Formats: sequence, structure tokens, C-alpha cells
Amino acid sequence: MKRIGFYSGSFDPVTLGHLDVIRRSLKLVDTLVIGIGVHPGKAPLFSVDERIEMLKAETAAVMKKAGIAAKVDVVTFGGLTVDAAREAGAAVIFRGLRDSTDFDYEMQMSGMNGAMAGDIDTLFLPASPDVRHITATLVRQIAMMGGDVTHFVSRDVARTLKAKARQRK
Repeated sequence: MKRIGFYSGSFDPVTLGHLDVIRRSLKLVDTLVIGIGVHPGKAPLFSVDERIEMLKAETAAVMKKAGIAAKVDVVTFGGLTVDAAREAGAAVIFRGLRDSTDFDYEMQMSGMNGAMAGDIDTLFLPASPDVRHITATLVRQIAMMGGDVTHFVSRDVARTLKAKARQRK
């Protein structure tokens, strides 16, 4: 039986924290579907196509470095995560936890998702200590103010952020 997992987020941009969850999730499934949430009310820094490109490049690098042979699919969705997971055929939704605030929120979401789709489990992965402090929101803010984000994202993503910051000025 093929094990499919689902990991969602805005990935605006993809951070080392996201890659930590992705790397660890890939050890547990045959296929990981990464869902980029697209919501009309939000104004992301990167377009959907840019985020897809970044995720594909970053996950390929992670898999190569870790010697992981699982399959990764990147999709977009505009509705509920649980519906996107079901559409992908996932049996599990992966969620990263940085702190107790994340835990409280994610426990509520897990309960709601379980009520809507009891056949899809939620698996919490605590953030590794070296990436626990990273949030994409803060990374974007630092980059847009000209700060060094190389401790929070890959070199390629840092270059992309720097170029985006120059475009915005």
C-alpha cells in the first residue's frame, strides 16, 4: 500500500523550518504532497509560480542530500486543507510545531479536521531546535528591510528574497 502524506502552508518563502518538516515527513511516506494554500484575501510576496519553483528546487536538494527516494508533488489549493489532503489521497496531514502557541492552534485544527475526515490523521512534528524560531513572516520582514536571512532560508531562497526586496524599492 502506498503511503501518502500532505503538508500545507503558504511557503512565502520556503524556510529551513519548512524544509525540516518536509525532510522528516519524507522518511514516513512514499509520497509527500506539498499543498500551497492560495487565498484571495492574502497578498503574498511571491507568486504561486515562484513558490512552486522554490519548493521543487528546495525539496529536490533536501532529498538528494538526505538520500531520500520518496516522491514529492507540489499542488495549490484554495479551500480546506483536509479537503485538499483527501483529494491527494493522503492518509496523514503533517504539521510542524514550534511552540505551545502552535500546539494549541494545531490541536484545534486537528480536532476539526478529524470531525470532517476521520480517516485522515494529523501527525505533529516538533521543530528541530535549530529551526524552532523561524517564521516565514519574520523572514519576509527582515529581507524587505535589507537584513541577512541566510540563517533562516537556503542560499538560493536568500538570493531570491534579496532580488525581490530590490524590486520593491
